[in-house]
Amino acid sequence: MTEPTSRRDIVMPELDMLGITTTLSLWLTQVGAAVIAGDRVVEIVAGDVVVDISAPVTGTLSEKLVAEDQPVQAGQVLGRISGT
Repeated sequence: MTEPTSRRDIVMPELDMLGITTTLSLWLTQVGAAVIAGDRVVEIVAGDVVVDISAPVTGTLSEKLVAEDQPVQAGQVLGRISGT
């Protein structure tokens, strides 16, 4: 019997930059690729600042919910990591 797969969201953190548009600049990992908790998976641009978002858990990037060059907001789910 196969155990259920758990999923964990990659969530856009709260950045203390009022009035500045934040954009998902680049996915650093492809869907289906293995990631380790702490690996950089997404680059966010906020004004002149680049912020890396790390994998919250070890697993496989299973979904990208936001395309590159799209605006993002704090709390928004950017993608999902599946693991067992």
